[in-house]
Amino acid sequence: MIDHVYISVTDIDKSLAFYLAALEPLGWRAFGNYESASGPADVPDLFGLGDDTYVSGTGIGSSIWLRRRGPGETGLYLGIVCATNEAVDAAYAAAIGAGGVDEGAPADRTYFAPGYYAANVADFDGNRLEFVRKAWNPAP
Repeated sequence: MIDHVYISVTDIDKSLAFYLAALEPLGWRAFGNYESASGPADVPDLFGLGDDTYVSGTGIGSSIWLRRRGPGETGLYLGIVCATNEAVDAAYAAAIGAGGVDEGAPADRTYFAPGYYAANVADFDGNRLEFVRKAWNPAP
């Protein structure tokens, strides 16, 4: 299951208005922002939209995070749900074994939230995967 996607945009306000209008009929809404000053230097400001399940915390839902596109930046950032921390570790190891580029070994990412455990890899074209286990998600 896809947990979240980062979409790099050139105009946050215009894009936020677009995505809110497009996804509102499906029950999506803005639910908060992540300010980069509270985390590592390589994590940008993020503007979150989520489906009702994601926002309410009643199950495993989906979210989109808008981020300002950097010069020459392309590619996709995709967060993939993992049922356990061990699954995060295994997916990370498999991706690295297949030639992926390490962008963050498995670890707690408490700067996002307590119980957020993740690992990050990039493919050959710069697309990024985040394998993530959120302790507050119900067991599958």
